[in-house]
Amino acid sequence: KTVMAAPMTDAHRRFLQVLMSHGIMEGSEVRTLHRRCCEIHKVYYAHDKVEDFINTINRHLQPLFMQIRKGMSESDGRSHYALVNLAETEITKMASDYTENELELFRKTMDLIILSENGFASSTDILNLADQLKTKKMKKKEAEQVLKVFVEDKWLSERNGEYTLHTRCIIEMEQYILSNYHDVARKCNICHSLAIQSQVCESCGIVMHLPCVRKYFRAQTEPRCPQCNDFWSWDIP
Repeated sequence: KTVMAAPMTDAHRRFLQVLMSHGIMEGSEVRTLHRRCCEIHKVYYAHDKVEDFINTINRHLQPLFMQIRKGMSESDGRSHYALVNLAETEITKMASDYTENELELFRKTMDLIILSENGFASSTDILNLADQLKTKKMKKKEAEQVLKVFVEDKWLSERNGEYTLHTRCIIEMEQYILSNYHDVARKCNICHSLAIQSQVCESCGIVMHLPCVRKYFRAQTEPRCPQCNDFWSWDIP
């Protein structure tokens, strides 16, 4: 190779350590962290160079099959960064933290969420699965506790008894979901990343994230599908 990778500095190492301890960080936190790490270690800082800074870390993480990836929160459209393990499928990585029946409950919850109309699964539906697990049945109380842990560990997020995939989970599992649910998992027509909470065009079937829908139609007097130009019949969030 003729191109020398920019060296990792203590600023890069500190940045990586903090991101690892959080698992996922919001874009504005990442930009603040970038500045702080550069200031502490007296490394050249430019506010618009955070992507270059991260790319340097990613080049050094390559042999370890790790990568810092950027994704979007489906609820508010904000960017997030997470450290992703590329060597193992994420489900196997989860296997070191959870028991077999907990993992089965997670998989079944994921099925419900991905196969749903709106990207959510109700706690009632999830808890009904608990006593149908093949590995080992789970009592409702137990299942409620496990769901709590999935939320704390940022695999799921919960709103008023409805569960969806956490932003971290989507960033980490995008490839897994696209290959394992290839007939139903879709990419957003606007930002081209995996869309779980989304709206679907009733005419041509393209999908759009809610934040992307909001942004895309903001400037339009009459909402029309970006693909087939038919009237967009959903409420714009």
